[in-house]
Amino acid sequence: MSRIHRRHWPGDPERPALALHCMLASGSYWGPIAERLAGHVDLQGFDMPGHGRSGDWRPGPGDPDYHTAVTRIAASFITRPVDLIGHSMGAVAALRIAVAAPDAVRSLTLIEPVLFAASPDDPAQRARDEDFATAIREGRDADATRAFLRAWGAQSYDAMPEAARVQMRKRIRLIAGLEAAQWHDSAGILRDGALEAIDAPVLLISGAESPPVIHAIADALAGRLPDVGRANVPGAGHMLPITHPDEVAGLIGVNLDRA
Repeated sequence: MSRIHRRHWPGDPERPALALHCMLASGSYWGPIAERLAGHVDLQGFDMPGHGRSGDWRPGPGDPDYHTAVTRIAASFITRPVDLIGHSMGAVAALRIAVAAPDAVRSLTLIEPVLFAASPDDPAQRARDEDFATAIREGRDADATRAFLRAWGAQSYDAMPEAARVQMRKRIRLIAGLEAAQWHDSAGILRDGALEAIDAPVLLISGAESPPVIHAIADALAGRLPDVGRANVPGAGHMLPITHPDEVAGLIGVNLDRA
């Protein structure tokens, strides 16, 4: 298993919280959110393998797939009921934990979970997936990164400094390894009765300008979660924890107060 870099923003020791970041980023972007939460929770996080200050992802024989590995790392942080926060792929991992161990979750805040299996018939998303898969298959990592960021990034690939583009290209193939979990629900998050068993308060946060599939996923999840709220952040896209930290922190705080 890769060396994992842990992050910690101290707060109320009676309110442990865990935040899971998105792909091609790092846990550092939770820092401004933690500052705005002003010690309401004792927030921990980590850089996923191959991201930030963690080691590269080099799975060996018998190691799990990437999504399972990240979920297991996240679960290792939980020793008592926790306020669980996730963004994008991190939100899918957070939801996976809540389905597997509902009693471990005090509140659940999901920021644009990319569980595409919940909305499998979106034609625009299918076209994006095909463009990405073709670029990966043909070894055009720069084109794959450019296409991915066009839909999901806060900044275009070509506007980035070269050092940032190098790091993005280095990680881009990790995304291809998420297909089973996010597109085919290999973890069974959507199985009958799984979402319905989560009794913690859940908040689904979306950027109003995000691709329509994000809102379709939120619709599908909200229709099955027993205690769920919805929020759309005006003017925001997929990277709203970075671009709109005030709004995101405020909404997280609302959900914390529900638990």
